[in-house]
Amino acid sequence: MSTPRTRCSIILLAMPKATASTLFGAYDLFCSVGRDWELLTSGRPGPGFYSVRVAASGGKGFRAANGVGVEPDCSLDEVDAADIVWVPELLVAPDENLAGQYQVELEFLQRCHARGALIATACSGALLLAESGLLQGHEATCHWGYCDSMAQRHPEIRIQPERALVISGEGDRLVMAGGGTTFMDLALYLIARTHSVAEAMRMARLYLIDWHSGGQQPYALLARSRQVDDPIIARCQQWVAEHYDEPAPVAGMKEISGMSERTFMRRFSEATGYRPLEYVHTLRLEEAKQMLEATELPVEAVATEVGYEDASFFSRLFRRQVGLTPGAYRKRFGALHKLLRESSP
Repeated sequence: MSTPRTRCSIILLAMPKATASTLFGAYDLFCSVGRDWELLTSGRPGPGFYSVRVAASGGKGFRAANGVGVEPDCSLDEVDAADIVWVPELLVAPDENLAGQYQVELEFLQRCHARGALIATACSGALLLAESGLLQGHEATCHWGYCDSMAQRHPEIRIQPERALVISGEGDRLVMAGGGTTFMDLALYLIARTHSVAEAMRMARLYLIDWHSGGQQPYALLARSRQVDDPIIARCQQWVAEHYDEPAPVAGMKEISGMSERTFMRRFSEATGYRPLEYVHTLRLEEAKQMLEATELPVEAVATEVGYEDASFFSRLFRRQVGLTPGAYRKRFGALHKLLRESSP
């Protein structure tokens, strides 16, 4: 653990496609360090530990992706040095090609990293880090919905889709959080690393932050389930969406396709990114998640409902794919589902 220093410098990289939550949420968290705990416990704010600035290309105000106004403190050219550069989430489609869109920002990241800065990315912000070339040959993570497209565009990067936090690169100076509110985990890690574990714990208590120790797997959906351009395979997708619980859904899809088994397997994999049986398992597990959240059916009954005669096999498969047992998944998400349902008008 590094020795606490005075006024650690953080630059929050802002751009029009950034989302305000991971930009201003990080701003609030870092500005709280050393200040707000003292305010709550003694009535007097502390001096604060971080110097936090929002920087953007050109330094002029703009509207972020969700319409919130952003007024940068400085332009990227005005940043001489930074201890940490924070890259927020980007509101872009998973398959959007970012090549050539952010040359000024990419050069800024490269320049800061070369000067020794730690680069931290939240959610889909890792796409920008990938485009910079700094992740080449290293491990990385991103929001689960973007991991497949990131892996396809950057096969030289070792994507870890199941992990909510990845620390990588020379000197462990590339730090990535997965999706959604894991940017708070990222902020806590940075506070512990550059200030102290005690202060990070204070921030966790102050903001009621629950560390995502289970990774991203329990939250992941069928990210590649979009209908494909291949009309025959698309018809198979539509059929299996209603018949995945039948005894032999892969054989049913092959019959609908009118292809030989070998041709069907190849065409399906090329079109969807899944082997047919893998696709069926994923559909079944997503339905099982919904049933575990919304019903009180025993796990054995859930397994039967989604097409598995062997409940033990279902439980092993669920744990391998989701990262939790069916019972643990229901405990975590079932109560939330019930609370939200009961609180809805």
